[in-house]
Amino acid sequence: MLKRDHLLRVLDDELQPHRFRDYSPNGLQVEGREQVRRLVTGVTACQALIDAAIVEEADAIFVHHGYFWKNEDQRVRGMKKQRLQSLLRHDISLFAYHLPLDAHPQLGNNAQLARRLGLRVEGGMEAGNPLSIGNVGRLDDPMSARDFAVHVESVLGREALHIGDGEDEIETLAWCTGAAQGFIEQAQALGVDAYLSGEISEPTTHFARETGIHYFACGHHATERYGVQAVGEWLANEYGLEHTFIDIDNPV
Repeated sequence: MLKRDHLLRVLDDELQPHRFRDYSPNGLQVEGREQVRRLVTGVTACQALIDAAIVEEADAIFVHHGYFWKNEDQRVRGMKKQRLQSLLRHDISLFAYHLPLDAHPQLGNNAQLARRLGLRVEGGMEAGNPLSIGNVGRLDDPMSARDFAVHVESVLGREALHIGDGEDEIETLAWCTGAAQGFIEQAQALGVDAYLSGEISEPTTHFARETGIHYFACGHHATERYGVQAVGEWLANEYGLEHTFIDIDNPV
């Protein structure tokens, strides 16, 4: 068991949100009860996750996608009101870390995705930048693009959308989880065989086709399930919290 404010200090010390210019506040977004024994983790602080955490009698929730994003409507009504009301009524704290969780070299989304896909990390997409969000690396053994897409599907449980010739050999890759399709130009400039992210946009297809870089869209949710789990497991091992990861399915 940890005091809520102690847990916040532990998370801030490990994830170092002060180093990032983010799109939402990182850390404790909604204050709940003082003592935290049961922690639920999930990708997004949606109503379904909150409801599941209530059933689990959680003291706190840790997510990648929290609330209070830049340029969103600040009024507390409708969906936002319902979510906040559920948390406050049940005295559950909400912790959210966005870019810091993407970038962490061990617990982060990109590091954890690489671990599961068997990608050897050789550096960040921005050379010399310790806060680089995406990674660059390679497979231990080259494989065809078609076989790599099958491998991704078997690991993530979600079909990967592949742009490119399936017979081409893939060895070097860059990757960034979530809505990072815009980094494909940066990946192509690095000279890698392929780029992998969560989402795809209409221009992404044309860029991949016309430059020859392979592109794999593997799902925003599917690529970002692993950082929150890693943090939850770390907190359970280091501080004795009871941890449950709850996967609220999302096809995007």
